[in-house]
Amino acid sequence: MGFSMVIDLNKCIGCQTCTVACKRQWTSNEGQEATWFNHVETKPGRGWPRDFHDMTPPAGVYAQQGLKGRIPMLAESGGRWQFDLESLKPGRYDPQKPLAPKTAEKGNAPDWGPNWEEDEGGGVFPNSYFFYLPRLCNHCEEPACKKACPRNAITKRDDGIVLVDEPNCRGYRFCVEACPYKKLYFNPQLGISQKCIMCFPRVEKGLPPACVGSCAGRARHFGLLEDPESPTHRLVKKFGIALPLYAEKGTQPNVFYVPPFSATGFNADGTPNGQQRIPMDYLKELFGEEVEQVMATLNAERAKKARGEPSEIMDELIRYTFNEAWKLPAEEEFGKHV
Repeated sequence: MGFSMVIDLNKCIGCQTCTVACKRQWTSNEGQEATWFNHVETKPGRGWPRDFHDMTPPAGVYAQQGLKGRIPMLAESGGRWQFDLESLKPGRYDPQKPLAPKTAEKGNAPDWGPNWEEDEGGGVFPNSYFFYLPRLCNHCEEPACKKACPRNAITKRDDGIVLVDEPNCRGYRFCVEACPYKKLYFNPQLGISQKCIMCFPRVEKGLPPACVGSCAGRARHFGLLEDPESPTHRLVKKFGIALPLYAEKGTQPNVFYVPPFSATGFNADGTPNGQQRIPMDYLKELFGEEVEQVMATLNAERAKKARGEPSEIMDELIRYTFNEAWKLPAEEEFGKHV
């Protein structure tokens, strides 16, 4: 175990500040136009790449197939979009015509891309619903990408961070096939695979990853999972209210999620029916059977807080001080964890 992240889906507002912070810092170079180490997608929805969760089988089948999945097709990821930037010049700019993608790869009009279904919900009015799901490399305990690489170009450091040794990569893309979360990207200009590095240059200097430090909703928590004083340890190990996404894939992700609360639904006559709008079966599809008990715990703790009673869990999630959302080793002690 090493560094881990917990994202509270009740506090994510879908502003994409984390996405932009990551893009500006790590994926703004040539060949990375369609690379998003971090993005926020709307659920329920097919995700990005489209239906990514169906591109790799569960863990048991992984072993039989030798970690075989498949690479997302161009139509499923959207590729590189082209924009009419000339329309932004003085004299041509029309605020009634916002900038939109003109073409995608091979000159076709784009029909999918990151966040394609933004703010599109499920259910039927007045019981419609949606929530935001930030996604990034999970820096798994058992990385499928690492096992699939024939050149041993993917390593997992002692602190849990998974990295691509770019000089040793030959762009075979077996890692992209194997990753169940489709969070490795092929750079066509360099001919190599690239991925989230958990901002290790920042972390080694005592700073949180860019997505954590920029989160406007204070939804992200970061720290060593085995450190009893870290917020991630408390949320995952002590309180047990943060769960991995698609745990059945068997890679043991180190990014966890606090599942979302749901507004109460209504009967046909407009009276509250006492049912949660987000179907529990859908949450189980994302986070496993344990999510039902987690939601019961969260609702009980929220009720305690509403009555003015103390709740250690809610205080942990509310985060009254921004810097309490992460705990990192001191720079002089960092070498002990790498």
